Amino acid sequence: MVIIVAFLLAFVNSSLKSLQTKNIELDTKKQILTSLQATADELKDAEATFFKYQMKDMLLQSDGTLIEYAEKTFPTSFEKEAKENGHLHVFVAEVNGETKYVFPVYGAGLWGAIWGYVALNSDKDTVYGVYFSHASETPGLGAEIASPAFQGQFPGKKAIENGEVALGVMKNGKVEKAEYQVDGISGGTITSMGVNDMLKHCLSEYKSFLTSK
Repeated sequence: MVIIVAFLLAFVNSSLKSLQTKNIELDTKKQILTSLQATADELKDAEATFFKYQMKDMLLQSDGTLIEYAEKTFPTSFEKEAKENGHLHVFVAEVNGETKYVFPVYGAGLWGAIWGYVALNSDKDTVYGVYFSHASETPGLGAEIASPAFQGQFPGKKAIENGEVALGVMKNGKVEKAEYQVDGISGGTITSMGVNDMLKHCLSEYKSFLTSK
């Protein structure tokens, strides 16, 4: 009897873990698709939309080229992938017949982790869309990085200036280079600067690809 109960508990735990992993994968895909301006209907079936967009998970090589990610499992912690395996992922999608590149970004806000995705057009310079989220930023302040109002400032901005990452966030009302910068959140300066640092640090890891023609 004890053996049967132990077996059942192990089976339930394994099933729950598998379901949890699947849910995390699905949520990650929805976040990536949001940076690609997927519609609400498209997000309802993220798996189908991934297929529709011909999404490819690629890895950056030292020479600035991309190769397809060989693992069968879908990555859900891109920070861990980078730190432990040296893997820098790039998602390549076809949206309305145009190539888009999506880059995972991750960093720290005022109270905890922040992360997101930056989608660039085929020129590898012009922002197509972004998605940002957070673990525990202050509602109404730093948490506004997840709002459409904040994220809506990014499309059309340029990522690279003279070979360096220029896309960034300035203190609210202090934008100096409108072509590359957006306004931070009023009252959420530390989180805003966290997003700025996150963009600079993470996108700089892809500089060999972003600056190649």
